Amino acid sequence: MKTLQLSKIIAGTMTWGKWGKKFSSQHIADLQNYYVGKGITSFDHADIYGDYTTEADFGKGFAESGIAREKVQFITKCGIQMVCENRDFAVKHYDYSKEHIIESVHNSLKNLQTDYIDVLLLHRPSPLMHPGVIAEAIQDLKEANKVLHFGVSNFTPSQVAMLSKYISVEINQIEFSLTHHEAMLNGSLDQMIENDIVPMAWSPLGNYFTKKYPSLKHALKITASKYKTTEDTVLLAWILKHPAGILPVIGTTQKERINKALEALEINLSLEDWFYILQIATGNPVA
Repeated sequence: MKTLQLSKIIAGTMTWGKWGKKFSSQHIADLQNYYVGKGITSFDHADIYGDYTTEADFGKGFAESGIAREKVQFITKCGIQMVCENRDFAVKHYDYSKEHIIESVHNSLKNLQTDYIDVLLLHRPSPLMHPGVIAEAIQDLKEANKVLHFGVSNFTPSQVAMLSKYISVEINQIEFSLTHHEAMLNGSLDQMIENDIVPMAWSPLGNYFTKKYPSLKHALKITASKYKTTEDTVLLAWILKHPAGILPVIGTTQKERINKALEALEINLSLEDWFYILQIATGNPVA
């Protein structure tokens, strides 16, 4: 099996299509080339993005990009059945039947115009999921070389442990940021270090910019000045310092902000600075 290799920062595509920018195929191709040219080669998707349309938009752009498929990694998620104009559901729900997982992957392959998915994630845990059924579906997809690596998203440590009894879980994509750092306290990141599970972080900037965190915004401004960078870059550098090796998923489509995100890879916050902004974020001194 191909070794799992992802870029240290991952490009999130959720807002590239209907749910945000509504980019043309040419614009998507240009953005893909810019990201890849900067060394960000992993692209994060989900089947539901853009009301089930963004994968296809991305696939059309990629076909025009001229980028070799083996130079990039496609990550996608399945399991959520969303109420929208493209799906005739009465209520939002989750489906982790073997049939649905396999069907979802085949749809993603078609939409992304590729022969394989580098990483398939279960989007959110369902109270009705059976780990044995999930394992059967993933094993079939792996044997057919349709999926190379398997993981989860938003799963708790106990849910990961349960699933791991049946199939290897290689990735867990969680919400993690300076203002949403519960994964450091609830065992999630501990489990990932212990079991060599790759952590990805969605919404890595958190919501420090809201009125809820005026003190944190001030502290970040001071820290950014010290390191001659921006507040956003400091937030990513704070995540990257964690020993679990967290891969932030950034959603920006602006070239300047992509460049600033990459600066975080070169910044090594001092221990005192790391704990200083954590203390300001929590409003409590380190115990």
